[in-house]
This record gives sequence, C-alpha cells and structure tokens, in this order.
Amino acid sequence: MCPDQAVRTVLEPYADGVPHAELARDFLEYRRWSGDEPLLLVAEAAAASTGQGFVDGIKPTVERFRDSFVATDRVDSFAALADLDREDEALVAALGAQRKREVLLEIARALADRPETDDLAALVGWAATADHYRYDEEPIGSISGVGLATFQYLRQLAGVDTPRPDPTVERLLEAVDADLEHSPIDTSTNRRTIASCEWLAFVSDYGPLEIDRIAWWTATEPADREAILEAARD
Repeated sequence: MCPDQAVRTVLEPYADGVPHAELARDFLEYRRWSGDEPLLLVAEAAAASTGQGFVDGIKPTVERFRDSFVATDRVDSFAALADLDREDEALVAALGAQRKREVLLEIARALADRPETDDLAALVGWAATADHYRYDEEPIGSISGVGLATFQYLRQLAGVDTPRPDPTVERLLEAVDADLEHSPIDTSTNRRTIASCEWLAFVSDYGPLEIDRIAWWTATEPADREAILEAARD
C-alpha cells in the first residue's frame, strides 16, 4: 500500500530529527542493556508494572535482581524463577513492592508452561502470538498487576513491533488527529489507542514501534532522553 500523503504530511514534522528506526531496532534486535537475556527482560517488565521511571527505578531494580539471582546462577530458567517464594529475602530486597514480585513470578510460571525448549524462544513465541485486544483472557494478561501497558511493554522487550498505550502515544495521536480533516483516531481506551496507532502506522508507512518511539522522543526533555538512552544502551 502506498502511504497516505496527507497523513504523512501531518506526522512527518513530529518524526523530523527523531532517530525512530534506530530506536525501534534497539528493541527489535535486543540492542538494549539487557540484551536477549529472557530473565532480565521479564524482570524489566515486572519492574515497570508500578509506573517507575527507567533510570532511577526500573534499571536499578533489574540490576539488583540480576546480581542476586542471575549472576549467581541461583535462577537460571523461568521454571527456577517460578519456584521462588514471593517473600524470599533476596527477592524482596531486589524488587521491593509486592506487586512487582507477584508479576515477575506469575509471568515466569506462565512462560515456563510453554512448549518451547528454551526460555528466550518461549518469551518470543508468546510475544509474537499474544493478542493485545484480548490480553486479559490469556495467561500473562490475566495476571493481577499486568495491565495492557505492561503486557505491551513485555512484547516490545521480546522484539515485537507493537506500540504501548501510554500518555506519550496518546498525546501524539491526539495531535495528529487534530491536524487531520478526518481520521478514526480514538484514545478513549488503551485498546483504542493501540488500534489508532496501528491505523496510523498502516497509512503512514512508519512502524508501530517507530511511532511509539517518536511519541516518547517528542514528549521527553532532551536531558532526560540522553540519560534514559545512555542507561538503556549501557
């Protein structure tokens, strides 16, 4: 399909100067700090489930988990992680909030039950086929504490070209909608925000994750962007 030039004309000023393809590839090609280590990817999604910032909250949490469990070989698989007690002292020290611990262990249990032969394949297999429109009807989406934003973030971390319904994406979509004569954009619910982003990707020829990254970039102060990117790529 040829892109809709009217839509591209509206979107391109927001994309101008944004390294959106590179930012998307950081996720799609596991070029972020956690690489393709499935235990860390799941821990990052769990750490993000309480709305913490990346630099001061999410990354330090995952680093503590890595140092206490992964680097020491205490946990070497989703099955081993799922066997941990929620009140394990080292787990409490690493993750803190009960919600993050429950999300982490329940995701590990769900993925440990998959048929793939290794953990990364299990995570990628789940992420590639998960239905975000029915997320709350499937094993990970139905976990208490896993909202649609966390569900989508885990899929992004697993390398799926998909958007996350967060305020930055909503603001970009609403700005584009205001500049178009007609559009189906609707951000009244998280599902509709995702559908609107997918529509925009389809008609503009930008990837859904690229639009997600454009939204993040344009909504984030330059100093904060630099700090987050440095931490995410280190």
